[in-house]
Amino acid sequence: MSIKVRVPSPLRQLTKGASEVEVEGATVAAALHDLEQRYPGFQPRIFEPAGGLRHFVNIYRNDDDIRTAGGLEATLDAGDQLSIVPAVAGGA
Repeated sequence: MSIKVRVPSPLRQLTKGASEVEVEGATVAAALHDLEQRYPGFQPRIFEPAGGLRHFVNIYRNDDDIRTAGGLEATLDAGDQLSIVPAVAGGA
């Protein structure tokens, strides 16, 4: 099933500038694995060497943060959208 992935600007060099790409996967983990297969270089930027998500990377399935909605094993439906959102720190 086709899943759209929104790619943040700092990672668009991996997708040849595309802000959105399509991948396949029944779970978030499977979709992110397919993203790595189609556009190599995402895995070390998204995942820790041990396999978990990096703390400064947030993944949203539609409007839900996957960390509170099933994690990497959250199921996906055709037409779902994943958004990769780097955490922003700082302030005044």
